[in-house]
Amino acid sequence: MAKSQTVHGQWISGKSRIKCNLPLIIFKENDNIITYCPALDLSGYGSTEDEAKKSFETTLTEYFRYTVNKKTLAEDLKKHGWTIRKSLKKEPIPPTMENLLQRNEDFNRIFNNHDFQKRSTTVEMPALV
Repeated sequence: MAKSQTVHGQWISGKSRIKCNLPLIIFKENDNIITYCPALDLSGYGSTEDEAKKSFETTLTEYFRYTVNKKTLAEDLKKHGWTIRKSLKKEPIPPTMENLLQRNEDFNRIFNNHDFQKRSTTVEMPALV
């Protein structure tokens, strides 16, 4: 069973937010611990799991900041295989792990060549409106 992990970030203030569940993969490559989110194709790394988590939080924060500023968040989520609901204030649905394995070469490589731990985290993301 996947462990739960909380990722924090302050990427948007004063705007509507929706909660979203993200799958995370934690694995070791060379001398680094990697926190990888195949649903967004984002990662963070460090010499410890805590450092990798903090690095991922920074990456995620900057991803939301950039896509909200450019007004491309919904478009980018769709490109990564997410289902966007008709009401943009409702939680978007990330792609399934099976879909990610088919569409994401990096995730397929990690899945087939590394020992990893699957985690799940709930994040607050900007509403898509």
